[in-house]
Amino acid sequence: MVLFVPSEFVVPTGFETDMFRARMLSVNDVVKDFEAVCQSAPLLQRMFPTWRGWPKGLTIEQNLIDLGWHQKEFQLRRSFAYTIVSLDEKTVLGCVYVEPTQRADYDAEVYFWARETKIGGAADKALAQAILPWIEREWPFERVAYPGRNPSWDDWAKLPPKNRADEA
Repeated sequence: MVLFVPSEFVVPTGFETDMFRARMLSVNDVVKDFEAVCQSAPLLQRMFPTWRGWPKGLTIEQNLIDLGWHQKEFQLRRSFAYTIVSLDEKTVLGCVYVEPTQRADYDAEVYFWARETKIGGAADKALAQAILPWIEREWPFERVAYPGRNPSWDDWAKLPPKNRADEA
């Protein structure tokens, strides 16, 4: 079995800026996360067109299941979901997902989104300015894809899958 991150790698607990904090997403975030996702539905559907309309139809129960799955995957070191919260922890501002990839030429996929109304008009830019160097500095990946950003969704769809023999 190929590990997403080396067994000796210490997974980052998150990071903090003067505007927000990133920490592991957990079931304890369900109410605030649900509110953030629902209020951001049009943005999320534009940003992630391949996610089959998510979060359309999302219920708080389904969100709890999703958060439990993200939390367990984090514990098992299979993928890592971080919530972006205000410094006082009262508001979920977005999320970051660090995931393994099945695409050739990359070691990982990173997705993120931010609520425009909560961080300000430049929320996505502020989050990107924090996430990109954090991934580069703290994670063991050489080639990270930010699908929908770099590369574009069209270019991402054209990438071949990883050769399974390379993973053995």
